[in-house]
Amino acid sequence: MEEKNLDIYKELALHLDKMPIGYPPTDSGVEIRILKRLFTPEDAEIALKLDFIPKPLKKIYRGFKKKGWNIEELESKLDKMYEKGIINYSKKKEGDQYVKYYSNAMLIIGMFEYQLNRLSKEFIEDINQYIEESFMEECNQSGIPQLRTIPIEQSIENEVNVAKYDLIRDIIENNGDSIAVAECICRKSMDILGEPCKKTDMRKVCFSFRAAAEAYVDKGLAEFITKDEALDIFRKVEEAGLVIQPGNSMRPMCICCCCDCCCHVLYNQNKLEKPAQFFATNFCAKVNSELCAGCGICKDRCNMYAISIIENISVVNLNRCIGCGVCIPTCPNNAIKLQKKEDEIVPPKNTAATYLAIMDKKAEKARAQKS
Repeated sequence: MEEKNLDIYKELALHLDKMPIGYPPTDSGVEIRILKRLFTPEDAEIALKLDFIPKPLKKIYRGFKKKGWNIEELESKLDKMYEKGIINYSKKKEGDQYVKYYSNAMLIIGMFEYQLNRLSKEFIEDINQYIEESFMEECNQSGIPQLRTIPIEQSIENEVNVAKYDLIRDIIENNGDSIAVAECICRKSMDILGEPCKKTDMRKVCFSFRAAAEAYVDKGLAEFITKDEALDIFRKVEEAGLVIQPGNSMRPMCICCCCDCCCHVLYNQNKLEKPAQFFATNFCAKVNSELCAGCGICKDRCNMYAISIIENISVVNLNRCIGCGVCIPTCPNNAIKLQKKEDEIVPPKNTAATYLAIMDKKAEKARAQKS
């Protein structure tokens, strides 16, 4: 029985590896250990019948009639899996009734974030190990990140040539009526590991919008806030020197507020020599050497280790700078500004388009490798 259970987890790992952000294998097998923590063998069996694209309950049920379950039993099992944070759920109005849809969730962004209220030291250690061994490389594979970096508001106050999707205020005010804020799972994880954030004591800085906000609140992971409350939090985020990273689309479902000590993305990308290539950003920092006094405040604020002090002047490494603007407002001499890149990266229209673009790019690379 134990061997059979192991086989179903291996099968599930292969199944989840077909997602836009896949679930690649490791030499250590930590990815199987994570699945065992999240899924019972029966959960895994059900998840194998789901896909990235949501399917209605009746269609999913076709694959389980032979088991002798009735549709109500399957619905109950799927609802419990959703409550556990291991699959996605939505409902659509069709005619005069709402129809339930279910789909697989990716590990990140997805199942990991849904464990916000269930975190354990062992689970966090497994996640950290998996990201370092295999998952971060998977995230970089397509060249299209799940998140994009936009400037903090204070860094572009006097700029006029800034697209709306690069303005945090515009995203907040024009991204639907439902906004929710949750604890940052990265910082909560580091708290549990006994390594609290060095940048801020704030924890409720993880934002979701529209259907994602409603799902987070429904799960008890977040609380609704007003747009004014959200903007107030972002003012504090900017003062703390956090990097603002919305989902990589014109209408993002989420916004993360990241730091180099806790955030999985920044922490792991910083291990690379040229991490900026894996970020979607339209800006970079530029120093006016005549105004710079070499005080090093910008260097200390930078989350990407992109600034060095050479001969008492700040020098920006463009292979590391991600154009977040955190270094701008605290410069006493106004010696550092954001400069717009020549080739603007226009984000996909919505989150679905982002993941379709990721899948297309991965398929294109796979074909190129075979030829």
